[in-house]
Amino acid sequence: MTTAPVRTDLYPTRGVGEVITPRQDPVVWSAPDAPGPIEPLELGTFERDGFLSVDQLIGPDEVSLYRAELERLITDPGVRADERSIIEPRTQDVRSVFEVHRISEVFARLVRDERVVGRARQILGSDVYVHQSRINVKPGFGASGFSWHSDFETWHAEDGLPNMRTVSVSIALTENYDTNGGLMIMPGSHKTFLGCAGETPEDNYKQSLKMQDAGTPSHDALTSLADQHGIKLFTGKAGSATWFDCNCMHGSGDNITPYPRSNVFIVFNSVENAAVEPFAAPTPRPDFIGARDFTPVR
Repeated sequence: MTTAPVRTDLYPTRGVGEVITPRQDPVVWSAPDAPGPIEPLELGTFERDGFLSVDQLIGPDEVSLYRAELERLITDPGVRADERSIIEPRTQDVRSVFEVHRISEVFARLVRDERVVGRARQILGSDVYVHQSRINVKPGFGASGFSWHSDFETWHAEDGLPNMRTVSVSIALTENYDTNGGLMIMPGSHKTFLGCAGETPEDNYKQSLKMQDAGTPSHDALTSLADQHGIKLFTGKAGSATWFDCNCMHGSGDNITPYPRSNVFIVFNSVENAAVEPFAAPTPRPDFIGARDFTPVR
């Protein structure tokens, strides 16, 4: 009689209490001199801080193209009614549309753009696939923010990503001011994994995409991390981009200004880090949130 191999969980979470685990994985998986659009000095900055900003990843004409496509998607009744669209509880505006690289050829081309996927391959040291894509829409006067969290905590617990070999890029389609609910990251927080307390409810994604609860760190833990690492707020013109490691502690505030903040968000995972069964959830989340198609981006 053969027995199934024991699955090693490098990053325990969703237990009785919070657990702190030092990072067990590299941050940059390729050699410093690996070919790609990121300079060696920039790779070093990414290794240290967990993020890297690009002042202009795409030009004004491209911004107009992608913003027009965003508007088309969020005003399409069929897209709004699709389960891939998340609606603001208070305003009933569209908050996010997931899997945009599958429902829009315009955004599919952006995913394949070497300026985008090339950086992902360089950081992760392998071919990559899209674990998740979405447009985040923060219209003025009331769009709610996202609580502090590590993406990897959710992707590990609920999607089954074994290792920290995943990177995200947020590309600004409107100007990101310091007042309209911009991205905040704790620099260096990616070197420590914070396993959160509490079990994962069934179909947790239905609630967490609107207002996260499970996988949210305690105020004491967040205060300790902020005291240790500080907080960086990202601003930038439309067309700028921020790359950040999957384990960065990050969040964003509400947008009560008149000025919208809309970004396209793409998550690349290494083909060598394909999702397995969730480490701390009853079942995997739907494919449009955590992909089970590991086909490399070409």
